[in-house]
Amino acid sequence: MRFARIAVLGAGAWGTALATVAARPGRRVILWTRDPAEAAAMAEARENRRSLPGVRLANGIVPTASHEELATTELVLLAVPAQHLRATLDAVPRFAAGVPAVLCAKGIEAGTGLLMSDVLGACRPGHPAVALSGPSFAADVGQGRPTAVTVASEDGELARAVAEALAKPGFRPYHSTDLRGVEIGGAAKNVLAIACGVAAGMDLGASASAALIARGFAELGRFGRASGARPETLMGLSGLGDLVLTCSSAQSRNFAFGRALGAGASLAEAAGGKLAEGVATAPVLVRLARERGVDMPVAEAVAALVAGRTTPRDALDALMSRPSRAEAGD
Repeated sequence: MRFARIAVLGAGAWGTALATVAARPGRRVILWTRDPAEAAAMAEARENRRSLPGVRLANGIVPTASHEELATTELVLLAVPAQHLRATLDAVPRFAAGVPAVLCAKGIEAGTGLLMSDVLGACRPGHPAVALSGPSFAADVGQGRPTAVTVASEDGELARAVAEALAKPGFRPYHSTDLRGVEIGGAAKNVLAIACGVAAGMDLGASASAALIARGFAELGRFGRASGARPETLMGLSGLGDLVLTCSSAQSRNFAFGRALGAGASLAEAAGGKLAEGVATAPVLVRLARERGVDMPVAEAVAALVAGRTTPRDALDALMSRPSRAEAGD
């Protein structure tokens, strides 16, 4: 599995960063966008000035809005937002039979409650699912700063092959067969990052932030175990690692959204026209948790916030007034 031709669907910051990771001498990397004008601008400037300025596109990266280049790809990286994955798969032609698809968005599909691998299976059966997740910001990856992620597939050899194909100095993928666990960690941490952002916006201090991360991780663990994730996966890069990064940096859109809410912004003002995956994931995560009998009070508070049913202060008061309980084993 040498993957001489790779396609990246989605030319946002993350898709562009992943295209720079995939670029190798002699390898053709298709960076696909819906917008022909955007593709032409990137091809001329050799840079994605809108989404990832300052990162030069290697010669092997071909920005395009054409579907023709997708027909011969040997590996597809799906870097569109989680809530747009189904529409994107419905819009583009089918890839060659058996081409693996790497799921690079972190979320749960609203309405259906499906993880991204399940959406892929529903839309494109026969294409092996691989998840790429972990503590990584597009700017860091694009600029070659040290980053480690997890690449997971139920097929261990495929996970290893994709990890080896994407590995380069500054970008270290570990491989795993716990596809479900990696997806759950990536989806749930976005919701918990909103809560940590709210605490920062309310200026509650470092102690409150640490408590939220710890209790949020306990929630992630409960949900993961109820959903078939392995404990060691949740303790790894795609679980705890990604949670710590996303819950502590303003580069995270979810954290930034929560911080704006905590500082008094409206939901629309907090969004600022940017996508925070945790907003769509929160209500469906809470619904799935209830169905599985999993207690997730922090996620519940976030779901209520993004639905406009509570305020940051009321959510905090509700969390702090919960009955006392033992910490160990929950």
